[in-house]
Amino acid sequence: MIDHRPFSTLGSADHGWLHAKHHFSFADYMDRNRMHWGRLRVWNDDVIAPQTGFPPHPHRDMEIITYVREGAITHEDSLGNHGRTEAGDVQVMSAGSGIIHSEFNRETVPTRLFQIWIQTDELGAAPAWGARPFPKADRAGKFVILASGSAEDTEALPIRAAARVAGATLKAGETVSFPLGANCFGYLVPATGLIEIDDIRIHPGDGVAISDVDVLVITAIEDSEIVLVQTA
Repeated sequence: MIDHRPFSTLGSADHGWLHAKHHFSFADYMDRNRMHWGRLRVWNDDVIAPQTGFPPHPHRDMEIITYVREGAITHEDSLGNHGRTEAGDVQVMSAGSGIIHSEFNRETVPTRLFQIWIQTDELGAAPAWGARPFPKADRAGKFVILASGSAEDTEALPIRAAARVAGATLKAGETVSFPLGANCFGYLVPATGLIEIDDIRIHPGDGVAISDVDVLVITAIEDSEIVLVQTA
């Protein structure tokens, strides 16, 4: 099954300093048909104004992955972690038994990012945070695993869930496949570019919910940057 969810149908929030689109029910946006997809619970497309951000707030028992598309985000938390994650890089926070953190755009330009929440498999575990660069050149023409709950993905940021987050960059005309597995759920969003899946044209920011597909095949109509979540 391929369920195309155009950007215009997503939930929206405008807080002045934050413009957000919600792929799933979140905060004041409620759609009972879009509560989750497998273990994937949240996918927000956020634009954060310069010198603004999320003040300290708590989380627990959730795997939170931040994929920075433009600009940078600065993280601080109650564990003493501090880091700046810029475009092309990824950060992961395993909220575990509880963590308080803040996320601010300290830059002079807007920051655009995907924030992805995946339900954890380890309730009450010790909280953790990590970040690392994933150069787009390394993802040229193929998927690279950015975050994973599998020990086999040794180059990925670790998460505590039966899930993987992958990214790829494609030139116009290129085709790439991903072994999703017929018993898994997939959710894909093009950060940039126009792609095609099963003759369906997917525009930047659109969501694609996928199930009962063993191998997913994607063709780039334009130069494209793609993010995909695979979950049990």
